[in-house]
Parts: sequence; structure tokens; C-alpha cells
Amino acid sequence: MSRILVIDDDTRLRNLLGKFLSENSFTVELAQDTATAKTILNKEDFDLLIVDVMMPNQNGIDFAKEFRQGNKTPIIMLTARGDFEDRIQGLEAGADDYLQKPFEPKELLLRINNILKRVIPNKVPKTETSQIINFGDFTFRLSDKRLKKGEEFIHLTDSEEKILHLLCSKKANPVNREELSTHCGGIDKRSIDVQITRLRRKIEDDPKKPKFLRTVRNKGYVILG
Repeated sequence: MSRILVIDDDTRLRNLLGKFLSENSFTVELAQDTATAKTILNKEDFDLLIVDVMMPNQNGIDFAKEFRQGNKTPIIMLTARGDFEDRIQGLEAGADDYLQKPFEPKELLLRINNILKRVIPNKVPKTETSQIINFGDFTFRLSDKRLKKGEEFIHLTDSEEKILHLLCSKKANPVNREELSTHCGGIDKRSIDVQITRLRRKIEDDPKKPKFLRTVRNKGYVILG
């Protein structure tokens, strides 16, 4: 699994990135500033760094310049500002890519994988058979939570993606509402039922008589097929 170090002083974003990247098959370490990052980097090697520009003490651009003097590990820089000069400075400092906040997590994932394919192709998470879950005419790819029917992609909301991801990762094993709720960030059980109903409308011929997304009495929901 590829190893990523996230350096960002925004605790909420840092933790969200850590969770998202871990769910997408990366090993992740988190640092709240460049001083902490340097301590980690002295002990461990990484395949890619995600570095915020605006941080206290040493900003991301200065860190990248210093880091680049002795290391070629790819860097993606994050910024809350859209200033063209910031982008140029970041790239001149040695960043491989640049992403402006707020951003879609899927776009970050795409940029990470594009860089890793180019720099260290053997490190890119592979879409192996175990990462693709089949049921009926549908396939669900665990790595990026994409659902397809044949060659057609089926749009899923964020909550639907999370629910289907957990159910597919435990295919044929019932998952209770409490676990689904935790996986979806703590939404209430009634909301879980609503999301299940919406998912059934997208994958079942007859949502009232589901073949794939089944209810198991006193145990929760399960994906079969």
C-alpha cells in the first residue's frame, strides 16, 4: 500500500483526509505542522506528501523548497487561496500538483493516483478482483466507490456510496444499522433506512422485493448476488 503524509494545521480537514485516504487503500500519517512532519520524515519514508500552503511558523511553500533539496518524493499542495502567484510559487518550490480548497475528495484521489502511476507505478493501488464486488449486472469498485451496471456508471450520493461500500466490503454478511450509522458519520438510523430505500431504487428491478440489497431481520442489511 502506498504511504502518504498529510501536513495541514486544519484539524478537521486533516482528519477527514486521513479517513478518506485510509478508506481508499493508502497508509496515512498526519502532521499538524512542518516541524511535526520533519520529525516523522526523519523516521519514515513516504510515497507522496499532501502539504497545505498556509500554516503557522513555516508555510508549505518554504517547506517544499527545503524538502526538495534532498528528496524527490511527490508533493501535492493545498491552498485556500486561488491566487495565480501562489500556484506558480508552489510549483517553483517543487510541488508536483496543486489543488485549491475546497475540493472534491475524488479529484484529490485522481491526482494522487495519476502522480503515483507516473512516478512509482508498482505502488498504485491495483483494482484486483478482491476490490471489485459483483451482484447481478452490477459491479462496485471498493477503491473509488464507483457503481456500474454493465458499462454505465450509476450516480450515488455521498451517503449511498458509504453505505454500499460497507455492505459490499462485507458481502453476504449482514451489517447492522449502528455500524452503518458510524460509517456514515453518525447519521440516525431512520436516515439509514431512507438511504437504503434510495439505493434499492437504483439497483433493484422491484425495490419492494429486493434481490440484492436484502433486509435480515434483527441483523440489518446485506448485499447478495
